[in-house]
Amino acid sequence: MVLRYSSNELAFLFYATMNSSPRSSRSCAAIGRPLALCRRTWNSTEGVLLFVGLALASYLMGCGGARTLRGNTYQDPEATYLVGTLDPEWRELSGVEGRNDLAWVHDDLAAIIQINASCDPALDIPLTALTNHLLFGFTERVIKSQRTVPMSSREALETHVQAKLDGVPRELLLYVLKKNGCVYDFSLVAPPGQQFAEAKRSYGPFVAAFKPSAPQRSDSASR
Repeated sequence: MVLRYSSNELAFLFYATMNSSPRSSRSCAAIGRPLALCRRTWNSTEGVLLFVGLALASYLMGCGGARTLRGNTYQDPEATYLVGTLDPEWRELSGVEGRNDLAWVHDDLAAIIQINASCDPALDIPLTALTNHLLFGFTERVIKSQRTVPMSSREALETHVQAKLDGVPRELLLYVLKKNGCVYDFSLVAPPGQQFAEAKRSYGPFVAAFKPSAPQRSDSASR
């Protein structure tokens, strides 16, 4: 199961992961959340990833279980999909289960790319609302552009944003797609300007190669 967090807990967990201390660990225990989130040392880029991932995970429920990435094909009990190839400079992050399906960091660019799927046939939430939830915690948001774009024979919502997270400027390019009872979200987060532009050159083909399969259904659900 994906843990559900209130907005206050999300704000605390981001602070705790970025400012690990015995006091923050005690506070994490007080709200009944995993101490590993407080005790792990995260760099600033991974901290952004955790925050963005937890924001959407608090909104959508998912199922845990075995997850694999074989070649360019990701599979878990909920979803199977094909993604593009990233250059070797993009390092896959481990330990993101429950926050994202997959995530990569480019240390030189201080950039992250993430993708996540949540499958529920009853889920009927507008793309704009899902996008806004990805931006939870970002301040001074400036929407540079927002448009629908073709993706996997459907329309996805593409949003280009400049904002601040904990006072630090960031530039984001987000995609949210609904297909076959699943919501797929993609995020690129990087420092604005040249670093974002360079990261975007990898991100574009990565997203363009995305191809989802029909969601996995249990026998009981299909009856």
